Amino acid sequence: MIEKRSFESLGHADHGWLNARHHFSFANYYDPSRMGWGALRVWNDDEIGANSGFPPHPHRDMEIITYVRKGAITHQDSMGNTGRTEAGDVQVMSAGTGVRHAEYNLEPETTTLFQIWIEPKRTGGSPSWGAKPFPKGDRSGRFVTLASGFADEIEAGALPIRADARVLGATLKAGESIDYPLGPGRHAYLVPATGAVDVDGTALDARDGAALTGGETVRITAREDAELVMVDSE
Repeated sequence: MIEKRSFESLGHADHGWLNARHHFSFANYYDPSRMGWGALRVWNDDEIGANSGFPPHPHRDMEIITYVRKGAITHQDSMGNTGRTEAGDVQVMSAGTGVRHAEYNLEPETTTLFQIWIEPKRTGGSPSWGAKPFPKGDRSGRFVTLASGFADEIEAGALPIRADARVLGATLKAGESIDYPLGPGRHAYLVPATGAVDVDGTALDARDGAALTGGETVRITAREDAELVMVDSE
């Protein structure tokens, strides 16, 4: 089963410096039919103005993944970590028992990113942070695991998260297809960052979302060159 969620139907908040779309209920946007999908709780599509950003604020018991699409984001946290994550790179933060962090766009242009929150498989634990590049060429025609809670995928290079979930990325040329076997009981949420695709015949344009139910293999075919991000969770 595929449930399409068009970009126009998403929650919207324009704060001037931040223009945000919410795939799931978040802040002042509330839709009881869009509270999450599996362990996925938040998928925000953020445009952050130049020389602005989120001042220090707290989190706990959440896995927070940031996928930068254009520009860069600079991270600071109460653990002493700092880092600049640019387009094509991914950062993860396990909030654990609690952490404060800030996210600033220190670039001279708007930064666009997906911020994804996944509920951990258990609460507590020391907070942690990490980031790394994932070259788009390595994802050509196939899904690459960007972040994962599964040991074998972490050993293969995925950033670690504390959830029964994985975050995947792929790029497709127009006309290319990719099959993804979604296991029984799993939930996937797919968003084309750019481009347009068909998912088992359902058309998605850039920044639309698709909620997929597990138990079958889905075929994703690019109608034009596309960059895909997907979460597969319990």
